[in-house]
Amino acid sequence: MLEIRWHGRGGQGVWSGSAVLALAAIKAGKYAQSFPQFGPERGGAPLEGYNRISDRPITLHCSIYEPHMVIVIDPTLLKYPTRILAGIKDGGHLVVNTEEEPQDLRKRLGIKHSVKVWAVDATTIALEEIDRPATNTAMLGALIRAVPVVPMERILEAVRERWPGEVGEKNVRAIRRAYEEVVMG
Repeated sequence: MLEIRWHGRGGQGVWSGSAVLALAAIKAGKYAQSFPQFGPERGGAPLEGYNRISDRPITLHCSIYEPHMVIVIDPTLLKYPTRILAGIKDGGHLVVNTEEEPQDLRKRLGIKHSVKVWAVDATTIALEEIDRPATNTAMLGALIRAVPVVPMERILEAVRERWPGEVGEKNVRAIRRAYEEVVMG
């Protein structure tokens, strides 16, 4: 079972990105969960979203404390490295929306060498492809490049279902572009 923790702020689409990933996994014949963790925070407050994806039925219904992947859609949250990196498994993946090079990010945040660090400038991609700084779908492209848990076709199908028409097609372009531009260091 793959467990993923997303970090972002209220209104940035953390839960939407998580929900689209779960839908894509189900379309690919897998079992999936998507759930947020937030309280009475206002828009802009830090929050987390989670995914579990498995080839077998998922019987766990609790928070994720030791994720295989951590997705950071808001780079301002990197000022909280203890929270971002909490519990990430050895051999895990950190996928970050940043202009910073992965090796510089690793050094600055003190990320252990057993964790693979992926970086993509999802903000620029979103602004250029979607016309707004909605980075959640671009981060889906980076995520499936880092760990191909579901086929690209299922992600694109889920996005088009969630956001039909031109909005969906803009997000499809952002996903494809982030998939190509994400780098590991």
